[in-house]
Amino acid sequence: MTSVLSITDLHVSVGETPILQGVHLDITSGEIHALMGPNGSGKSTLAYALAGHPLYQITGGQATLDGDDLLAMDANERARRGVFLAFQYPVTIPGVKVADFLRHAVSNIRNPERKEGEGLIPMREFRKELRDQMDELGLDPEFARRYLNDGFSGGEKKRMEILQLAMLKPRFALLDETDSGLDSDAVRVVSEGLSRLAGPETGVLIITHHERLLEFNQPHFTHVMLAGRIVETGDAALAHDLHANGYATVRERHPEVAALEETQDAQPTQATS
Repeated sequence: MTSVLSITDLHVSVGETPILQGVHLDITSGEIHALMGPNGSGKSTLAYALAGHPLYQITGGQATLDGDDLLAMDANERARRGVFLAFQYPVTIPGVKVADFLRHAVSNIRNPERKEGEGLIPMREFRKELRDQMDELGLDPEFARRYLNDGFSGGEKKRMEILQLAMLKPRFALLDETDSGLDSDAVRVVSEGLSRLAGPETGVLIITHHERLLEFNQPHFTHVMLAGRIVETGDAALAHDLHANGYATVRERHPEVAALEETQDAQPTQATS
C-alpha cells in the first residue's frame, strides 16, 4: 500500500528563533529523497520537527501521514505509525541491552495497541529475525548483548541505527546525517545496509552534506535548503553538482534567500543544521 508524508508551508522555531520558513515537501513510499544545504539551513530541524521533538515548535503549516494530522500526534504515536528518525548523534542508554530495546520496539510497532506489560514478540521468532538482520549488516552477535550505544564507536552507533531501521521496517525513514563522522569503510557499510532496506514500502529522506551515502542510494529527488526554505529540487545530478561545486551558484540563483542567511547567521544558533 502506498503511503504519503506530505509537508505544506511548515514553519518551525527553536525557542524564540524561527528556523523553517515555509517548507513544502511530499515523500511517497518507495522514493529516496536527499536533502542538502549548508550548516544552519534547517535540515535537521525538519527531521526533528517531523519526529515530534518537544523543543521544536510548530508555528505554522501542516504535515500529514496518509491524510492524518502528523503534528497532532505525540512522538510515540508518530513512531508507531511508521516515522523513524536515525540520529546524527545517537543517544547512549546504559543498562538497556540492544536486544531488549529492539524486542520492545518491534513489539510496539507490530502491535500499536499493545500496552506495557502485555505480550512481546515471541523470543524464538525475535532472535531469529535479529540474528538474520545482524548477519546482513556484518554485526557480531555479541553486539545484541551490549548496552545501547554504550562504549560504541561512531561506526557502531550508526550501524545500530540501520539495525533499528531493519527491524522496525518503518513507512518513512528520516536519516539525519548518518554519514557524519564516519570513515570511508564505515560509510560504505552503512550505505550498503540502507540500500538493502530501502524498498517499495519505505520512503527515505537522507539529510547529508556529502555524496558518499548516496553512492548506493541514488535519490529520485534532491532538494536544496537555504535559510529554512527548499529553494531547488532536482534529481541525483543535483546532488553530484552540490558535492563538486558547493552552494555558491545556488545562492547566486536565489539572492533574496541568500540575503536572509546573513540575517539568520546573526541570530543565536540552535540545532539548525
